[in-house]
Amino acid sequence: MSHRYLNGLKTAILLGVLSAVILFVGSLFGSRGLTIAFIFALGVNGFSYFFSAKLALRAMRAYPVSQVEQPRMYAIVQELATRARMPMPRLYISPTAAPNAFATGRNPRNAAVCCTAGILEIMDDRELRGVLGHELSHVYNRDILIASVAGALASVIVYLAQFAQFAAIFGFGRSEDDDGPGILEIMLLVLLGPIAATIIQLAISRAREYEADSAGAMLTGDPLGLATALRKLEAGTAVRPLPQSSQLAPVSSLMIANPFRGGGVVQLFSTHPSMDRRIERLEEMARMGPYR
Repeated sequence: MSHRYLNGLKTAILLGVLSAVILFVGSLFGSRGLTIAFIFALGVNGFSYFFSAKLALRAMRAYPVSQVEQPRMYAIVQELATRARMPMPRLYISPTAAPNAFATGRNPRNAAVCCTAGILEIMDDRELRGVLGHELSHVYNRDILIASVAGALASVIVYLAQFAQFAAIFGFGRSEDDDGPGILEIMLLVLLGPIAATIIQLAISRAREYEADSAGAMLTGDPLGLATALRKLEAGTAVRPLPQSSQLAPVSSLMIANPFRGGGVVQLFSTHPSMDRRIERLEEMARMGPYR
């Protein structure tokens, strides 16, 4: 089975597991708690879905650029968008020296691709083409939608855990004839529910990174170009990491490389798979060929 179909299957299974967890937890409270959680989650994540592009670009202080201002970036994106038979996305530059790139937008017609000043400095044309192919693939694969759905489902579990605390304090139950969840069930939900939701959400994010690597390599026809770019990014982000902040944290999951300094236990909770594994998969793809 190809990496592409395996990653798609993995994403579907993980979303199914999240849904199953919600149904199980919701059964502890009946329809009332589940309905409240869904309303809050859909509201929060609906806002994120429609405004994530503006928020991400603002957090990175990105500004729009034209073909005249960035002819190199424009030529590569235009070529890849034409090859994919997709509209030309808006292009942005972030003035930060940390090398990275990300794409955002609900669909190809609302897409934006952003490169940092740092990545433009260290990448040659072949490597930059690999990076931009990866980012465009996120848009074409509707990864923003998938991430929003996963975020909404994970948020439901978090809200239900919070509801469980109120249920324990104020004695809410499933009905007047039912005592509701026991103290052990509440403790397990409060402690393990958000952790399980976060781990599944991270697994979905990692699967989408693998898929964007594969799809981007097929779009460019050059998996080794992206592999070389990832090696440079691993070294570059280690030397010039972004400062960890609440403003930049939501944007980090969109970037092609984890922009923060971290390793060991921190890597276990990263939205990105290890660079070594990503490079290994791309090199395997190059050996197998053809890519298109």
